[in-house]
This record gives sequence, C-alpha cells and structure tokens, in this order.
Amino acid sequence: MLIAKTFLLFVLTAVAEIVGCYLPYLWLKKGASAWLLVPAAVSLALFAWLLSLHPAAAGRVYAAYGGVYIAVALLWLWKVDGVRLTSWDLVGAAVSLVGMGIIVVGGWRA
Repeated sequence: MLIAKTFLLFVLTAVAEIVGCYLPYLWLKKGASAWLLVPAAVSLALFAWLLSLHPAAAGRVYAAYGGVYIAVALLWLWKVDGVRLTSWDLVGAAVSLVGMGIIVVGGWRA
C-alpha cells in the first residue's frame, strides 16, 4: 500500500510540475494569455509542496521522482500534445521506472 501511495504522490507531483511549466510555454510560444502565469505559479507551488510530503531524504526523493516524471511527461506528450510515442520512448520510460524502483526500495532498506 505504501508503494502505491508513494507512486501516486509522485504522479501528482509530476502533473503539478508539468502544468506549471506548460502554461508559461503556452503564453510564450503559442500566444496565450499572460493570465496563465497565475495558475502556473500556483501549480509550481503545489509541486514544491507535494515534494515535501515524501518521508524520505530530499535527495533520494528527487532522484526517484525523476523516473516517474519521465513517464508522466511522455504520457503528457501523447495525450496533450498529440505526439505518438515511439518504442524508444516506452523503453526509456520503463528503464527510468525500474531505476526509480531501485532507488525507492533500496532507500527503504538504508
């Protein structure tokens, strides 16, 4: 159960970070309203708060989070940007998630 909760927290954290960065991208590159910077700032603050909820040491959390971030960013690429994922994308995400799992499980034993 703890693994599922940790993974879900990582996914929520990744979504908050991606939204916080995607909204300014829309403003800067796509001509969207500058008002998007307000929810972007809120989303990035939520991202920082969510990262603080993990019980492990900060460096280990950031390292493990990176694997989940990669997978969520690729899902965003597929679902939001409409870009078809390649087999390289999927293999890379799988490798990053395995690495994240090693960091998390090994960290619990340390």
